[in-house]
Amino acid sequence: MRAVVFDAVRAQPEVREVPEPGLPADGVLVQVKATGMCRSDWHAWAGHDDIAFPHVPGHELAGIIAAVGPQVTRWRVGDRVTVPFVCGCGRCEWCLSGDAQVCPDQQQPGFTHWGSFAEVVALHAADVNLVALPDEVDFATAASLGCRFATAFRALVGRAGVREDEWVTVIGAGGVGLSAVMIAKACGARVIAVDRNPEALAVAREVGAAHTLLADGTDIPAAVAALTGGGSHVSADAVGSEQTLADAILGLRRRGRHVQIGLLPPIDGHPRVPMERVIGWELDLLGSHGMAAADYPAMMDLIAEGHLAPQRLIERTIGLEEAAALLPAFDRATVAGMTMIDPQRVG
Repeated sequence: MRAVVFDAVRAQPEVREVPEPGLPADGVLVQVKATGMCRSDWHAWAGHDDIAFPHVPGHELAGIIAAVGPQVTRWRVGDRVTVPFVCGCGRCEWCLSGDAQVCPDQQQPGFTHWGSFAEVVALHAADVNLVALPDEVDFATAASLGCRFATAFRALVGRAGVREDEWVTVIGAGGVGLSAVMIAKACGARVIAVDRNPEALAVAREVGAAHTLLADGTDIPAAVAALTGGGSHVSADAVGSEQTLADAILGLRRRGRHVQIGLLPPIDGHPRVPMERVIGWELDLLGSHGMAAADYPAMMDLIAEGHLAPQRLIERTIGLEEAAALLPAFDRATVAGMTMIDPQRVG
């Protein structure tokens, strides 16, 4: 099969012919029809994750089952499926209680094993982790759900519990940030989007942001407080840096809730967090790590019914060669939406 491969931390990725992955006894092989590129893939390339080399990245995907392991009971060759980026083991107490996204024995395509920047990917514990695609949801839309959209959905709905008429600040208007804007708007919230890219902010307005703030030296917490009359009820950092984390927390009103979506890369020591504000104002700090397959139906129903439209967030579709060239600079890319990869696309 053709796949994007890199051989060391920060090595130039290239497209090669490599063997197909082995079929897990409890898993499936999926012919990849669409896969997303996001900042988490760049983190793996940059050495922020413990991966083995040579490595194939990619963790947001949708496709058709090409082979089924002998222990799988729920799926057949030819089924259209997607999958969360966190695949639970299906046996532990967290998986059995519906929280596979925090499974201690989790598998993650593109991190713990070869991922979906390829024509075929292996997925483990298929009976627990696969999600059937409704006919109304195409492969690119489904692939956009696996990390960014599903993570944003769980962050705002499952973790922060966004309510109608609340103010929500979303810092970062990339794929996950725009997803958060759309979802918060669908919940009836009033949304403020913050980004350094004016084009991304324009998209944020199109998908539901009531206000946008350009991160060009502006005092973001002060601007949020002025717009909201004292701060947002909920904030989400969809970037992952000390500055964006601090801006999100300091832009909250008293008793506000912050949910951290963006990964913070390792630095000397730990990222500094304005804990005096957290303590004095009794703020809630929440993490969000994907969403279990068991929670997908509610989100899928909203998409199939047209209440959520993640396909509007797809900016472009590229092939494997373009993906290999783009990955090393993806943390600096000024895309105003999601980048999808079609592994069958040549050039």
